[in-house]
Amino acid sequence: MKNIYLNIFKANLLNLKKAKKYIKSNNIIGLPTETVYGLAGNAYSNTSVKKIYSLKKRPNFNPLIVHYHDLKSLNNDVILNKNFIKMYKTLCPGPITFILKKKYRSKISKLVSAGKNTLAVRFPKHAVARKLLKMLDAPLAAPSANISSKLSPTSAEDVVDEFKNKIKLVLDGGRCKIGLESTIIDLTKTPSILRQGSITKKKICQILKTKIKNSRHSKVTRAPGQLKLHYSPGIPIFMNKQKPKANEAFITFGKKYKSGKNRFNLSKNNNLNEAANNLYRIMRKIKKRKYKSIIVSEIPKTGVGLAINDRLKKASYK
Repeated sequence: MKNIYLNIFKANLLNLKKAKKYIKSNNIIGLPTETVYGLAGNAYSNTSVKKIYSLKKRPNFNPLIVHYHDLKSLNNDVILNKNFIKMYKTLCPGPITFILKKKYRSKISKLVSAGKNTLAVRFPKHAVARKLLKMLDAPLAAPSANISSKLSPTSAEDVVDEFKNKIKLVLDGGRCKIGLESTIIDLTKTPSILRQGSITKKKICQILKTKIKNSRHSKVTRAPGQLKLHYSPGIPIFMNKQKPKANEAFITFGKKYKSGKNRFNLSKNNNLNEAANNLYRIMRKIKKRKYKSIIVSEIPKTGVGLAINDRLKKASYK
């Protein structure tokens, strides 16, 4: 059987240098983060950003997240504010993305922000991503390494399964620790959460010492993950169900559910963090086994369970 994973490379110094050369040549690589794997390219380069949109088949009105190593590099591109500084000191590096006002003289490609005067930025915690960012002279535009609206990848193998040899270098950082995309918060005005993630609304409220609202769906796409259909395995999903039909996969959560051929438990230990980490992996497994549809038992709507329900709801959108 042909080995399709020849473009996966260990994340050692030699291959990090190779990745740096790829980025400087305006090529795109697969990059691990603690959330999901990303398609990474030079955020200052129109050529690189165009390649990202093309590979993902992503609508050009849907902005990208830009990844930075530290505040010094970020200061060139956005206007910092008090709420951001408070959150940065407590949560960064980590799985949270901030929407900030972009500076007029920023070198960031206008394609990244889809022509808007804001920028989505984050500081990944994964050691491989941080090492590479420190080696580069530019931040990385790095949306999730999947075809637009499809499941995000949580391993290097997932990236290759998605893009085959269209990506010549994927750095292997192991399975992602979190497995769900970052929380996104808009800090350009009254703070509002645009996408749920592992950093919860409750945690953010404690840091800012103020109430935070969840942004409702808007006609203007200000950040990734706001489209109605997203995170889809490509087969129908039905939420809050209990009895699967023939050739239907059953995703469950908790100790009360028995094991079975078509049953896939996100966490037998009632652990929502474990469930979040398993969600995309299990949905990929179900798709590969050619089930016709998926039903999902009720997932608690608390903590990271809110993010899990958000992903399932958008994946099931008709």
